[in-house]
Amino acid sequence: MTPDDFTNQELMLEVGDGHTLYVHDWGAADAKVPILFLHGGPGGGCNDGHKGWFDPTRQRVIFHDQRGSGKSTPYGSLEHNTTQDLVGDIDKIADKFNLDKFILTGSSWGSGLALAYGLAQPQLVTAMVLGGIFTGSQAEIDWIDQGRFVEHFPDAWDAYLATVPAKHRTNPTAYHVQRMFGDDAAAARQSAYDYGNLSSATYKLDDRLQPQSLADDFDPVPKMLEAHYMANGCFMPDNYILDHAGELTMPIWLVQGRYDFICPPRTAYELDKRLPNSELIWTISGHKYEREDWQIRRQLLLRLTADR
Repeated sequence: MTPDDFTNQELMLEVGDGHTLYVHDWGAADAKVPILFLHGGPGGGCNDGHKGWFDPTRQRVIFHDQRGSGKSTPYGSLEHNTTQDLVGDIDKIADKFNLDKFILTGSSWGSGLALAYGLAQPQLVTAMVLGGIFTGSQAEIDWIDQGRFVEHFPDAWDAYLATVPAKHRTNPTAYHVQRMFGDDAAAARQSAYDYGNLSSATYKLDDRLQPQSLADDFDPVPKMLEAHYMANGCFMPDNYILDHAGELTMPIWLVQGRYDFICPPRTAYELDKRLPNSELIWTISGHKYEREDWQIRRQLLLRLTADR
């Protein structure tokens, strides 16, 4: 992220295990309840575009790049990089800024991390505003990695199968994951590229999105971090968040695109049924957050922070 007139401070926060997080404190420093923004991926990192969801004259937002992501160091590290580690890092950020209450917001993996944190430290979270709902269940992981979306994007799945030898086509993602974490750097980069194109193909609701370039500037790290989490079931027991959703009693808003082919809408529906104090808002969009989505979430967050 780039410092601007609303930046309160940037810092590199040591969180242990050799990891140091990039943290960006931004917006109205005197806001009563700050917002912690959790980026997606895992491995996506924060960027200046994320600031557009907030009003810095009224809200204080604390951004950070999760372990191995963005400006955090060591970049791309998989060591001590689990959901439990990321949950602990949020605690360290809260301690650093002396926060005893805050709002969580995030999309996709960011929504899953927010829910996991809420289960670990419910007393610190006043509310959540989440989009593109993902809870880390095996069914959700398989939706992409095992091509459960094939009825909608048969061409994308066939293109993915074509990237692996015939004998590995019963489980092409396992083949790519093995290569990503092998000793051959060129093979790892190629597999990160092929794995990334699988989800990219279902990101938008049209066929105009071309495969990303495997040029010299292609960075495999974000997709390698994502694969690290997905291959390990997001480091949670299967259905952990759904099974424990009843413990999340704070207000939670779920903003879900009906045509999200990365985070299946059924997850948001099932989660909403199990949460004691939630509202599910449907939008006509895919995983790429359209104007309707971010405007709804922006208004919800403004409402929550109206009393500065």
